[in-house]
Amino acid sequence: MDLHHIPSKKQLFAVGGGLMVLTALTVAVAYIHIPSPFNIVVALLIAFGKASLVAAFFMELYWDRKFNSMLLILSVLFVFLLIGLSLLDIAYRENLIATF
Repeated sequence: MDLHHIPSKKQLFAVGGGLMVLTALTVAVAYIHIPSPFNIVVALLIAFGKASLVAAFFMELYWDRKFNSMLLILSVLFVFLLIGLSLLDIAYRENLIATF
C-alpha cells in the first residue's frame, strides 16, 4: 500500500507564489504588443507552466508513479491530435453549401 506524500507549507506556498508570479506575467504580457502569431505562443507557454505546476504538486504527480504522469501526457497529446485532425479537415474542406 502506497502512502500519500504530504507536502510542507513551504512547498505549497512556493508553488502558490509561482502560480501568482505566472499569473502576473500573463497580465503583464497582455499589455505588451507582441506580433500576432507569437502572442498566442507566449500565452500558451505561460499557461503550460501553470498547468505543469498544478499537475505536479497539487495533483501530486511529482511524487506519484511515473505511469500516471505518462497517462496525463498521452491524454493531452491525444487531445492535440484530435484538434489538429479537425483543423486539417476544416482547412481543406470545400464550401459545399454556397447559400450560407
